[in-house]
Amino acid sequence: MVTLVLPRLAARAERRFQRAAAVAGRNVAAARHVGYWWVLVSGFFEPVLYLLSIGLGVGALIKGFTLPDGRTVSYAAFVAPAMLAASAMNGALAETTMNMFGKMKYMRLYDGVLATPVQPFEVALGELMWALVRGSIYSVAFLGIMVGMGLTSTGWAIAAFPATVIVGFAFGGMGMAIATYVRSWQDFDYIMVVQFAMFLFSGTFAPVDSYAWFMRIVVEVTPLYHGVQLLRGLATGALGWGLLGHVAYLIALASVGLVIAGRRMGVLLYK
Repeated sequence: MVTLVLPRLAARAERRFQRAAAVAGRNVAAARHVGYWWVLVSGFFEPVLYLLSIGLGVGALIKGFTLPDGRTVSYAAFVAPAMLAASAMNGALAETTMNMFGKMKYMRLYDGVLATPVQPFEVALGELMWALVRGSIYSVAFLGIMVGMGLTSTGWAIAAFPATVIVGFAFGGMGMAIATYVRSWQDFDYIMVVQFAMFLFSGTFAPVDSYAWFMRIVVEVTPLYHGVQLLRGLATGALGWGLLGHVAYLIALASVGLVIAGRRMGVLLYK
């Protein structure tokens, strides 16, 4: 029985992956347009400017931070992994919120896609795959800057890169689920407020231990906090079992978001 079922399941999974990859491939083809690359590049510079202004500017006034293992690092080295997490978040959310909403509500792109054998879940998976590509581009460039500035080593940068993909995966899945509930462009103002609040208070510029206890509880629930802690641990070499908890949280968030997005897209597009 197992020998009959497993090949069928594997073939079905392969077909679904191929159809999702075709959706992602469509985005790759569209990204060749010069105007899109200006949007792509502009989204990268915000965390870089924050790193230069706060990490180096304010960092000149701060001696350093002590890591859990007792090592002291510069303030720029403390802030840089948080900027890396924010860069991965920005790339993933930009693709899976505004861009996906425009394709679904105004361009009606997915109506044509669903005329093919592609299913709503496969559309969501394909869009998530492309969001990971965009987030990875940001992450590679930012890691290169960190290595060039001496804020991490090449080895730790290589170790941190898969973690940036996980962060993008989490925010991509969450962003797609949110996009299916957005009613108009004005709703993105609320998303941007929440996104900016996470950027400021997820242990980005100061340890969460410095917050009041009730504020710390709120911060530790947010996804960017887990992304910051994961990347800070890897970029500085401060490893611990707690990093696995951050990975589990981010993967679970992405999986839930992907399932919700697939079901919601089915409801919206099959009306």
